[in-house]
Amino acid sequence: ESESLNVQAMQELFRANTRSREFPAHGAKVHSVAWSCCGRRLASGSFDKTASVFLLEKDRLVKENNYRGHGDSVDQLCWHPSNPDLFVTASGDKTIRIWDVRTTKCIATVNTKGENINICWSPDGQTIAVGNKDDVVTFIDAKTHRSKAEEQFKFEVNEISWNNDNNMFFLTNGNGCINILRQVPLKPIQSINAHPSNCICIKFDPMGKYFATGSADALVSLWDVDELVCVRCFSRLDWPVRTLSFSHDGKMLASASEDHFIDIAEVETGEKLWEVQCESPTFTVAWHPKRPLLAFACDDKDGKYDSSREAGTVKLFGLP
Repeated sequence: ESESLNVQAMQELFRANTRSREFPAHGAKVHSVAWSCCGRRLASGSFDKTASVFLLEKDRLVKENNYRGHGDSVDQLCWHPSNPDLFVTASGDKTIRIWDVRTTKCIATVNTKGENINICWSPDGQTIAVGNKDDVVTFIDAKTHRSKAEEQFKFEVNEISWNNDNNMFFLTNGNGCINILRQVPLKPIQSINAHPSNCICIKFDPMGKYFATGSADALVSLWDVDELVCVRCFSRLDWPVRTLSFSHDGKMLASASEDHFIDIAEVETGEKLWEVQCESPTFTVAWHPKRPLLAFACDDKDGKYDSSREAGTVKLFGLP
């Protein structure tokens, strides 16, 4: 009973705050947005080769800093899982950079083998994994900034993530599979045929119960972490699913694509809770770690509109 009321409460909240608010962040399109573990800051990475960090005030984002140094597009970034001051960026310039928001300087630049496209920080904070365009995943010691291991895969590696328990490493691949590996050194445990086509993104829910994958066949699949079985599918999108995020309580799942809306689903039933309207494809979504507030960023509007205004903005849905 209380569960369904919760759904209605969320819908009421969203209905009262339907408008997404835009905040200028970059001079070109934003590839990645992420919240610090405490939720005080939002970071964004852009095609303009920089990262930006905002402070979340009551009803808006206030730009704190712009982080320069990369020689190419910042394709993905993530925060340290428990230190709210550190974040790391992955770039096409064959480096990753670790930044501390208390200074504007880069703490560390780590050279890697290829053009980096995806990155994640292990839940224990000790290891950063980075994947490149040549399907090599490198594991970097977060303290010494040295490479601990690297693995060349024989398939297209899309997104990478540890499980919440930090003892298994997951990656989604171009053959529609989820590969599960033991910790470094990597030992394959299992490969799950998840989708008939390219499996693009993966996210774990904060409660440790599920993970979700999104694929080129426009489906989002929800998996039981312990059983490794698919519990349900969400099929409201028509285009390849690019990005996913679970809400802080694990009850909502946002998914986005080239469709001009972000789907917000109730995890336990698969029902549609809301759709956030967008005017162009969405690259990245991230729920706030403590409240029902969704950050996202979209593609430039192909010049069909006043694209100069649109390019490089970060958006928030759910602000009062």
